[in-house]
Amino acid sequence: MVVTRTEAVTKTKYKVYIDGQFAFVLYKGELSRYHVIEGQKLSEEAYEKIRGEILTKRAKLRAMHLLNAMGRTESQLTEKLKQGGYPEDIVKEALAYVKSFGYVDDINYARNFIDHRKDKKSRKEIVMLLRGKGVSDEDIERAMEECYEKETAVLAIEKLMRKRRYVPGEASYEGKQKFMAYLMRKGFSYDDVCRALENG
Repeated sequence: MVVTRTEAVTKTKYKVYIDGQFAFVLYKGELSRYHVIEGQKLSEEAYEKIRGEILTKRAKLRAMHLLNAMGRTESQLTEKLKQGGYPEDIVKEALAYVKSFGYVDDINYARNFIDHRKDKKSRKEIVMLLRGKGVSDEDIERAMEECYEKETAVLAIEKLMRKRRYVPGEASYEGKQKFMAYLMRKGFSYDDVCRALENG
């Protein structure tokens, strides 16, 4: 295998291309330590050492650091590691590592996400937000079943009514229709909206 190109990412980090394909990112000192020189051959032994001793360890530490900063879904963490220039198989290895400690758990992430938003947002909104974070429909459904009670949507609507200072008994017909349309746009069902307005 031949190092076809080394491309500076920062003053200390370089993208390394082998046989015309992007391979990995290394620090300047690592390029000289493993004799990664543009236009020259890279031994199989050096290649495996870079992947095993440098990249795998670094990807695991990076994954831990990212999770320490904030909770992430498997999809979000995968994307972050890929952005860091880690090869796909090493990204999978790093994910398996953090998952083995229970640090990445999409169902648990979804549960926490729902619990912190179910009194402010509709079920539909929460589903869309979780999908946007890469949580599977199966995991979303399971978390919803565990966290969402029948009255949750009504309580969320009542909270929005207080926030917007909407009082059903004092609102005009036009005001009521406008507020109902607002709630429906937010993803609340017609039945839940009617129940909440009747309660109010």
